[in-house]
Amino acid sequence: MSGTEPVNINKDAEETNPLLYAIDENPPLYLSMLLGFQHYLTMFGATVGLPFVLSQLLCFANDANVISEVLSTIFFCSGLVTLLQSTFGVRLPIVQGGTYTFIAPTMAIMNIRKKCSEVNSIQATSGPVLNLTSTMSVLALNMTSTTPFNMSSTTPVTVTSDGDEEWKIRMREIQGAIILSSLFQVVIGFSGVMGFVLKYIGPLTIAPTIALVGLPLFKTAGYFAGAQWGIALLTIFFITLFSQVLRNVNLPLGRVKIPVFKLFPVLLSIFICWILSAILTATSVFEDGSRARTDFRTNVIKESSWFRVPYPGQWGRPTVSAPAVIGMLAGVIASMVESIGDYYACARLAGAPPPPQHALNRGLGCEGLGCLITGLWGTGNGTTSYSENIGAIGITRVGSVRVIQCGAVLMILLSIIGKFGALFVTVPDPVVGGIFVVMFGMITAVGLSSLQFIDMSSMRNLFVLGVSLFMGMVIPSWIESNPLQPEEESYIQIFQVLLSTNMAVGGLTGFLLDNVIPGTQQERGLIKWRNSFGANNQVNKVASVHVYDPPFLTENFKKSLFCKIVPFLPYYGDNRAEDLEDNSVL
Repeated sequence: MSGTEPVNINKDAEETNPLLYAIDENPPLYLSMLLGFQHYLTMFGATVGLPFVLSQLLCFANDANVISEVLSTIFFCSGLVTLLQSTFGVRLPIVQGGTYTFIAPTMAIMNIRKKCSEVNSIQATSGPVLNLTSTMSVLALNMTSTTPFNMSSTTPVTVTSDGDEEWKIRMREIQGAIILSSLFQVVIGFSGVMGFVLKYIGPLTIAPTIALVGLPLFKTAGYFAGAQWGIALLTIFFITLFSQVLRNVNLPLGRVKIPVFKLFPVLLSIFICWILSAILTATSVFEDGSRARTDFRTNVIKESSWFRVPYPGQWGRPTVSAPAVIGMLAGVIASMVESIGDYYACARLAGAPPPPQHALNRGLGCEGLGCLITGLWGTGNGTTSYSENIGAIGITRVGSVRVIQCGAVLMILLSIIGKFGALFVTVPDPVVGGIFVVMFGMITAVGLSSLQFIDMSSMRNLFVLGVSLFMGMVIPSWIESNPLQPEEESYIQIFQVLLSTNMAVGGLTGFLLDNVIPGTQQERGLIKWRNSFGANNQVNKVASVHVYDPPFLTENFKKSLFCKIVPFLPYYGDNRAEDLEDNSVL
């Protein structure tokens, strides 16, 4: 924002209003830091729920201190990977962060283990032993105890018979799976193979894959929201009010009008319902031990350190198993395809030409390196491009890479302040549940939005879509009720993990049916889908294609035969970039 005129978020204005700062322009440092902090807040709402979901799967839901440390690690790695991507990767102003795409494979991998409530545990600290009674699944835990249950770091944790904490064993297994599967993305990205693969992937593959990331998480949302449905529904109400009804209302800040409700609907809803929960806690409306109380995890603030720097291997040495690695590949592949669309959308809004082939290859390769970093540090998750922050660029009309890099530095700095991460862990469960209902619903809707490109009146397309979605729910549900006795053979474990991953089953079914059943490219939506990536979708094209060139490369080097051969380096044979660069990956 320039500070001299209001930000116009009208769609027509987006088409005609010039960018305040394009991709290759740098605002003053103070403004870059302010806008970078705004990007941090924008991605915070989508990230804060990840450790809560992981805590249910990896058995540290009874230790709020661990949740805060995992949250801090996620933000620390997000800052590192965002710097890597914006400087050496695709070089777009795009934020990298944790993703729910990796949750589905994690659920499937953990299904071959005992549920948290069934692990042979011993009492880790003094006090009553925690009793975790399982209900429908590992995601729907009924936490009961003989005394009021307070999730703090002094709560007894689940420890295996060999003396190691169960959550660390599970975390290290997920780390190993992410580390090895990320190498697959590194190879696919830097080798340029993705352009060939995308020729066979269309909307009828993307729709069930992404939709089945959100749909299976309904139990998680129900568990958290069920702590107090009144607060959960109120959270949903405020998110709806701010993001849908008041989204075009700008609040004046000096001479600038800021679309606060459109930028921060999740954060505003959290704070309002958090304050309301605090009032109801102080007036004893919520009973002691209720997960809706704001003092349910307050001990974690006292016990967390002021400063803590996450480091590789902080939970121990990662372990590797073939089933876990192969199962995690489903999340990696879905993340790659999703990021391709994000790159083009980000370029369009940031005033850059469509990303050339070498930039796409480098972006996917660096995203794989990002997943490798998150695996080494132990976030329990991977990394992907954040669509929310791309939308923020369209609102603020600031597409500068420097702004994103400043935001990445802030992510790193704030993540090492232990008290800051611990503060957000104390958000009451029903508030988290309300966020989950909206967030998981939006993930499902984003997947289904790919159907806009296909002919929905075609019985062929309806058949492919319906069977893919239903198979993606039926097979994993059946496997969960009828396990394949994976302890006998490792290859059975591999099949169990794959068949338990909703997005893998649904996406593979959609891919096979869409490519086997006869249908025209127009009917399948391939033409419209590919065109949506192209130059026709370009607005405010102001920057040169050279913005995608990696730093420190000389002009002579970019004309060398080496650059022509290497798929992730730019090549300008006769200074005719427009003739030599292939802007299409399809």
